[in-house]
Amino acid sequence: MTAKSLAAAQYILDRANGAQAPSVTPMQLLKLVYIAHGYMLGQHGEPLLDEPVQAWRYGPVVPSVYRAVKSYRSAPVDVVPGALRWSFSPRETDIMERVVTRYGHFGGTVLSAATHRPGTPWSITWQQAEKNDSIADEVIEGFYQRLLSQPTHSAL
Repeated sequence: MTAKSLAAAQYILDRANGAQAPSVTPMQLLKLVYIAHGYMLGQHGEPLLDEPVQAWRYGPVVPSVYRAVKSYRSAPVDVVPGALRWSFSPRETDIMERVVTRYGHFGGTVLSAATHRPGTPWSITWQQAEKNDSIADEVIEGFYQRLLSQPTHSAL
């Protein structure tokens, strides 16, 4: 468990950086991975990640990805340590690429603010459960289904 989460983070990082020098911070990467997981659940009813997302003080966090990139602090991430190659389905790659295209240019602070709004899966879990508790995939799925059903949807 966690191998797919790390591989998804690396895939998203590679797409976000493209051919340019690394520019994605750990916070930005964590939020992009979370949003991609939400899009996958909301559109296909299937998780992208192989571990639960947790409601931490500073927002939704994928624990294995956090542990892998925390040493970068606020510097750009060039590689996700421990990430292995993964055979993602076409649906999964499509979702990750759409999320990077739509949200990859936003910084970590902007993405973090969007995931902290009232009514988001993080805020619901943070208010109703124990701190650092898992955010139920059903809660994430319902939120992203509603978001994706809007004609001009955006998580921001």
